[in-house]
Amino acid sequence: MAAAIAQQQTDHAPTLSRKEERQVVVASTLGTLFEWYDFFIYGSLAVFMSQVLFPQDNPTVSLLAALGALAVGFIIRPLGAIMFGYLGDKLGRKYTFLVTVVMMGGATVLIGCLPTYESVGHLSWILLLTLRVIQGLAVGGEYGGAVIYVAEHCEPKRRGLLTGWIQITSSAGLILSLIVILCTQAAMSAEDFRQWGWRLPFILSIVMLAISVYVRAKLHESPVFTRMKQQNRLSKNPVKETFGQWSSLKLVILALVGVTAGQGATYFTGQFYVMIFLQQAVQLDQTTVYTLLAIGFIIGAPTFVLFAWLSDKIGRKWIMMAGLFVAALGYHSMFGALLKAGNPELAQVMQSTPVRIHADTSNGACDFGLQAALVGAHPDHKKLCVQAKKLLVSKGINFEYAAPIAGQEIAMTVGDATVNGFDAKAYSRALTEAGYPQKADPARVDRVSIVLILILMTAVVAMVYGPVAAYLVELFPARIRYTALSFPYHIGAGIFGGIVPFTATYLAQASGNIFGGLMYPVIVTAVVGVIGSLFLPNTKASAIDEEDGLVR
Repeated sequence: MAAAIAQQQTDHAPTLSRKEERQVVVASTLGTLFEWYDFFIYGSLAVFMSQVLFPQDNPTVSLLAALGALAVGFIIRPLGAIMFGYLGDKLGRKYTFLVTVVMMGGATVLIGCLPTYESVGHLSWILLLTLRVIQGLAVGGEYGGAVIYVAEHCEPKRRGLLTGWIQITSSAGLILSLIVILCTQAAMSAEDFRQWGWRLPFILSIVMLAISVYVRAKLHESPVFTRMKQQNRLSKNPVKETFGQWSSLKLVILALVGVTAGQGATYFTGQFYVMIFLQQAVQLDQTTVYTLLAIGFIIGAPTFVLFAWLSDKIGRKWIMMAGLFVAALGYHSMFGALLKAGNPELAQVMQSTPVRIHADTSNGACDFGLQAALVGAHPDHKKLCVQAKKLLVSKGINFEYAAPIAGQEIAMTVGDATVNGFDAKAYSRALTEAGYPQKADPARVDRVSIVLILILMTAVVAMVYGPVAAYLVELFPARIRYTALSFPYHIGAGIFGGIVPFTATYLAQASGNIFGGLMYPVIVTAVVGVIGSLFLPNTKASAIDEEDGLVR
């Protein structure tokens, strides 16, 4: 009884001074920021890397393959969550996320040393996939360790605020990767960057790795884990206890389908897919996109801490649910506004002079299957309708299907001109004559509006992402917290969220609609929002109940 009372008193009282608390937050945040930089640097260069590490006989397939390699790192994250979650619950929080940062940094440096496709052929992307798997495993163990370490040190009434600084690191890591890329590109010619300069952002991570190892090696173990170890209350098998007991498994499932799947979809739509959309659909050049994203994300980043802090005051659930519903209802308008602001000429001509593809769609002639997105030599790529569809979408152009023209397998009508058959040059010439721009006109880009939209997107992401760390810490008991928290988070972020760039790009290609990719995140956020609203418990900042982890 005395031990229980002492434990309860300890849970309700701060274990550290504010200075020590800041040291814990800074050390954890800095290491996690660098780890996210390592993870996102490839994603920030995904469009470019598709031209370096993949075959160029089919640029569309190469882009999808590059995004597929990006998705691999996310898909493998749940396995890393289980592996490192087990170690974190058995051996401790500190040493586990020290190992993860070494794995992540080492893999990132090696990506910068990869041979190109021109020099070694398919071995280039095989090695890339291997390193992306290592990165996925590492980040699967990183996040849970960092947020738990901070949460188990801080006062309950400051749990949301302080874990919010961990939440901001994902966007900060993305911003840092964009800044490093921009600075590298500015320091050399475009040809030098293509030949060797692209390697520098990866290799520079060795400096960040050294800093991360230094600051984390100086940390002490979490006081909650230390007490459990002293009192012999550690789980004998945290994986079995998490997934083999219904009381724990139920919380894992609820966390996944009630918040983390939607959180992943919002994050990778509003922070990552938007980068691809601005380049591929809006037709902005890479430097402009990266600059605008960096400005928008930097201004919007404090909202992560703002909503995390607010969750300490009013509870976490309804802030997260509101973010999910705003995303589901607002994404089409936000991305439509981005097109109008970034390429008003294209947005206007698509309304005034629509493009029509004349083809018989009943026989599958225009279908672009998922297998074709993954296999470059797939027969779907030879279909004339598929080639026409990919050409138009790659130029950011929507189209409508119309009745086939007699004697023609396919034809395109734009304005008063009709081009029979499929000829890429003839199609491009007809589009140009109809007023369709080749690229966005830099003089007409409304940069202020784009930045404001990006800030809004970041705030929507922050509504869900800011409070979720503290919420998950409070949801699960300390003895299995590392495993139980990490798994639904990385299923949600790594799979439901991580496949957003690939899935959205594929859906846009397959549907022939540049906004077709939004179907996926809209459905996910809407469904998860409904489930979470109905079944997730609301929580406020209070002591964590060691028996079941759920703050009541």
